[in-house]
Amino acid sequence: MRILAGTDEGVFALEGASPRQVLESRCVRDLARVGDRFLAGTDAGSFVSRDGESWRFSGLADREVWQVRGAGGATVYAATQPAGLFRSDDGGESWREVLSFSGFPGAADWCLPVSPPCAARARALTIDRDDPRRIRVGVEVGGVMRSDDGGETWTLGLPGGNPDLHMIFAHPERPEVLFASTGYGRVHGEAARIEGNAGVFRSDDRGATWRYVWTGIEPRYSRPMCIDPRPPWGITVGSAPSAFSHARNAGGAGAMLFRSEDGGAGWRSLCDAAHSPSAANFHGLAPDPAAPGGVLVGTDTGEVWRVSAAGDWTPLASGLPLVASLLPA
Repeated sequence: MRILAGTDEGVFALEGASPRQVLESRCVRDLARVGDRFLAGTDAGSFVSRDGESWRFSGLADREVWQVRGAGGATVYAATQPAGLFRSDDGGESWREVLSFSGFPGAADWCLPVSPPCAARARALTIDRDDPRRIRVGVEVGGVMRSDDGGETWTLGLPGGNPDLHMIFAHPERPEVLFASTGYGRVHGEAARIEGNAGVFRSDDRGATWRYVWTGIEPRYSRPMCIDPRPPWGITVGSAPSAFSHARNAGGAGAMLFRSEDGGAGWRSLCDAAHSPSAANFHGLAPDPAAPGGVLVGTDTGEVWRVSAAGDWTPLASGLPLVASLLPA
């Protein structure tokens, strides 16, 4: 099985003993397969490939592309920083901005509360499998933007009052059920690091309302997420103490990996003794197609691991730049 790893320095193909670099670029935030094409969202724009080996630039050079999702046929959406939404109708070859998104009242107030403040990012994107006009975009820091008419109009929501959205995924068999990972960021600073202010939320009505499902779990700052497409549709989430948790910190990142097989009602650790907690932080995360219930994990120390449903860790690669995204290909 070939795995494409999106890193701080481009895309690497993991196949055999030695990783091969197949695209040189600034950080590859997302890798996706849409129809017969591979797409890479990077800090230098969008790239497209027919085979995952030969890549060509396809636009958005002035944007960081954080997530790319297909919407049926040749239609693709890209979520970016500064917070924007772009649409392609030719499989990612060219893009046009969905101006109703960036022009939403209040969007000018979205930001990352660092010093000095930084432009907000649209980093989470999900398209309803039954109706591609239903688009959900998570903004860090801004909230969840919802459109049911293909981006003509939008509604903003805050899961539990939290505007710090990281990832949003829909249940593979129940598209009305959404899960969102969140952090402590607020437009005017940072929320108190208490339960309820960061973690995972669940919606049963396509994002109209949300409930907190991270009760009793620490650390709470949740970021990478994936859902297994096979029953029991396990949800895996990586979490750490803060946005800045990193392997180079004194004592390491303190990261953990949790799994729920019951839609977020209960969680268990997927970490082994060497990763409880993990000195390296987790960024890339994807279901393992070769092992039902398993996941592929990429770290800020340039490692890629295969983690089984039972929590067994097998190294697949090391010595890479920070691994931000993974795609079995």
